[in-house]
Amino acid sequence: MLTSVVPKLPFINKQETVNFYVNQLGFTLRSDYVDYLIMDKDGVELHFFSFPTIVPAKSDFMIYVRVDSDIESLFEKCRQGSSAVKIITRLESKPWGQKEFAIADPNGTCLTFGEAFS
Repeated sequence: MLTSVVPKLPFINKQETVNFYVNQLGFTLRSDYVDYLIMDKDGVELHFFSFPTIVPAKSDFMIYVRVDSDIESLFEKCRQGSSAVKIITRLESKPWGQKEFAIADPNGTCLTFGEAFS
């Protein structure tokens, strides 16, 4: 029986990755095993593994994170955050009933956030 999915994402620089997810997105660092990190926020868990040779511009890692409310505030926080937050797509309503925006983390991973609307 499947119970959940936990994305496992690469990191180049551990401290930059921790700073980005903790300071910009509000995650909590739960475990640091030198080359492996575990973070969570609001029931969403992310794992990270060391991959120092990855080229961010050529990274194909992507995840979709569902938001249950106030995606506008999350987008504004990212937009007004540090230069570490690279906006890929601005907040917009999609035909499939989601308000979405996408950012890239310091490792080139695309994070798309979506909130359902009717």
